Amino acid sequence: MKTVLFVCTGNTCRSPMAEALFLHRIGDGAGWNAASAGIYAGAGSPASANAVEALRELQVDLGAHRSQPLTAELLNTAELIVVMTAAHRFHILQDFPEVGNKVCLLKSFGTSKVPADVIDPFGGSLNVYKKTRDEIDQALPDLILSIHTGNP
Repeated sequence: MKTVLFVCTGNTCRSPMAEALFLHRIGDGAGWNAASAGIYAGAGSPASANAVEALRELQVDLGAHRSQPLTAELLNTAELIVVMTAAHRFHILQDFPEVGNKVCLLKSFGTSKVPADVIDPFGGSLNVYKKTRDEIDQALPDLILSIHTGNP
């Protein structure tokens, strides 16, 4: 099974939402698993309450999520590393240049997409988290299509 690794800053908002939504959207039997991590994450923090609530509206459970820091092992075992911002990509490439061919912005898939950052909802209202959730969810079909066609 191949793994897509979603990366953000603290692994309590964007990357866990992306991981859970990806798994929800791709379904079983696709040959892909997902994980998430944060560049500056501590280990074991739950997803933010607003992230959990924003996904609950889509019947996606984020309650069991626990944050994990980004490690060389996670990067090396992932088939594809999907970041939320250009700054995340820069940070990874600065410390781990050997994974450069596997690192992509979430919003860089699809023919009509212009690579762009996913907004950080940290500390924002539930509505801000919903906006970020929707931004991630709208980008996932192009990522999933890219994976299915073998062009990640």
